[in-house]
Amino acid sequence: MSTVPALNGQVIGQAHYATRALLERAVAPLGLSFGQVLALNVLADGAVDRARLVHRITSTLKVDEQAVRDVLAHLVDTDLAHVDDRAPEPQVRLTDAGHATQRRVSAAVTDITARLYGDIPTEQASAAARVLTLITQRANAELAAIPA
Repeated sequence: MSTVPALNGQVIGQAHYATRALLERAVAPLGLSFGQVLALNVLADGAVDRARLVHRITSTLKVDEQAVRDVLAHLVDTDLAHVDDRAPEPQVRLTDAGHATQRRVSAAVTDITARLYGDIPTEQASAAARVLTLITQRANAELAAIPA
């Protein structure tokens, strides 16, 4: 009889990194990093203020702004995204190639999600989502309280 490990950062981290590794392998043929995947997903629904996009990804990945600017520069350099500097706040949007690439990423995520989560009972998945959301909120609150 195997024992169920205690819920802690190590268990959560192992699940995250294993899932992330599957996604990174799935998008490797597209030449995308994990940060670029996140940016494509944020931009999938339409143009976003560059500052808002940078904030969203820095707060999600816990990286500095320069790392996100590098992600955006790569998306622009590879014609997956375009920055419109004519607006008062520069807008970032996907190009046609960016939309096509994002659809491929979305399909890979859907496939991975179905394989990993598909047979987990809804009640268990909902409970896990609630717990992980609470842990994320608590960790973010502690990070916000720490002087930069």
